[in-house]
Amino acid sequence: MSHPWVRRVLNPIRLSVLAFAGFILLGALLLMLPFSSPGPPIKFIDAFFTATSAACVTGLTVLDTGKDLSRAGQVIVLILIQVGGLGIMTMSTVWLLMAGRRPGLGIRMILQDTFTHRGDRDLGSLILDVIRFTLVLELCGAGLLFLRFVGMYPVGDALYLSVFHSVSAFCNAGFSTFSDSLEGFVGDALVSLTVAFLIVSGGIGFLVLREIKLLLWRKPGGRPCLSLHSRLVLVTSGALIGLATILVLLMEWDNTLAGLSVGEKLLASFFQAVTPRTAGFNTIPIGSMANQTLMLLLLLMFIGASSGSTGGGIKTGTLATLAAMGISRLRGYPEPKAFGRTISPGSVARAMSVTMVCATVVLVGTLLLQVTEVGSSSSAVARGRFLELLFEVVSAFGTVGLSTGITPGLTNAGKLLVTLIMFLGRLGPLVVAVAVARQRTVRFRFAEESIMIG
Repeated sequence: MSHPWVRRVLNPIRLSVLAFAGFILLGALLLMLPFSSPGPPIKFIDAFFTATSAACVTGLTVLDTGKDLSRAGQVIVLILIQVGGLGIMTMSTVWLLMAGRRPGLGIRMILQDTFTHRGDRDLGSLILDVIRFTLVLELCGAGLLFLRFVGMYPVGDALYLSVFHSVSAFCNAGFSTFSDSLEGFVGDALVSLTVAFLIVSGGIGFLVLREIKLLLWRKPGGRPCLSLHSRLVLVTSGALIGLATILVLLMEWDNTLAGLSVGEKLLASFFQAVTPRTAGFNTIPIGSMANQTLMLLLLLMFIGASSGSTGGGIKTGTLATLAAMGISRLRGYPEPKAFGRTISPGSVARAMSVTMVCATVVLVGTLLLQVTEVGSSSSAVARGRFLELLFEVVSAFGTVGLSTGITPGLTNAGKLLVTLIMFLGRLGPLVVAVAVARQRTVRFRFAEESIMIG
C-alpha cells in the first residue's frame, strides 16, 4: 500500500498531466531519431513542438509534415494524434480494462466528466462507445477520401493519405501531408465535405454522437432522447457554423475567394467556418485574409468545440450556458433557462471559471509572445504584429492549428511558449472544470454585501 503522502501528490489529475507530458516527450525523442526524417535529424525544439502539437491535436507546425518527415516520422505523428485525440486517460483505462484491472475512482470520475455529464454510465461501456465511434467514423472518412485520392496517387499512397487525413480530421488535429494544407482541394466537394463532416463529428462530443445514434435508431413511437446538453451543443454549433459561413463569404468575396465560382466560394466559406472550431485545416490562405475575418476566426477558435470531444476551446456548452444566463438576467429571471430546463448553478460556475481562466491564459500568453518575438522593435512594428501573435496564441490554446504563417519563424523562446500554451489548452479547461466541481465543507459564511456592477 502506498504512503498517504504519495497518494496526495500523485492524484489522478497530476498523474494524467505527468503521463501526457511523458507521452509527448517520448514522441519528441522518436521524432529526433534518424528514421523520422529524410534529411538531417530534427532538432529537439522542433521535435518537441511537433510532438506537443500532435498530442494536443493542435496542428501548428514548424516543420513541413510531408517533406521534413519520413513516412515513419509521419506515422509517429499520426499515433500521437490518435492517442492525444482520445486522451491519455482513455487509452490508459483501455489498457487497464484489457489487463483485467479496475481503474481508480478518481480516474473514473474524470473520464465520466470528460465524456458525459452523467455519472451513472458504466465506464467499460462508455470507453467502448468512444472507441467504436472513433473507429467507425474514421474508417468511413478514410473510405470517402480514398475515392478521391486513388485517382491521383498510387493505391498504397492513396490509402495512407486517406487514413492520415481522416484521423487528423476526426481528432481535430489539422495536420496534413500537403504543404498548403487542403488549399489544392478548395473546389473539391468530396474532400471538403468529408473533412468537414469528420471535424464536426469529432468536435460535438461522444455523448452527443451516442444520443444522436439512439435518436435515429429508436423504436417507432419512442420518445426523443436528446439531453439538454446535446440540444445546446447542436443548436450552438449549427448557429456558429451558419453565421460564420455567411460572414466569411461576405468578408472574403473579393479577397481570398476571388477567382472561384459562386459554388466554390460557398463551399470554401462553409469549410473555413467549420475548421476554426479546433481543426486547423484550410482551403484558402489564412495569411491573406482580411483583418475582420481573422477577428471572426479568433472568436471561433476561442469558443472551440464541445465538451467530451477531441477539440479544445472554452466549448460550445460553456458559451451556451453564459448566453442563457445573460439572456435570463436581462429578462428578469434569476436562473438561466434553455429548452424548458433550468441550467444548474454548478454548470454556470464552471462555465464562468473556465472562461475566466482561458481568457487569462490567452492575454498573458499574448503579452509574453510579444516580448519573445517583438522585443525591442519599434512600436509601429510591434503593433503591426499584434494581431498575428494574438491569432497564434488563441490558435494554440484552442488547439486549432490555424496560423497566419509565422509559426516556423518563431524564436526558440517563442516556440517553447507556444508549446506550453498548447499543453495548457489541451488539459487546462478539464482540470479547471474538475477542480471547480469539487465541493469543500463550509464551516461558516461571511456576512453578505452587494457591490456595484457595470
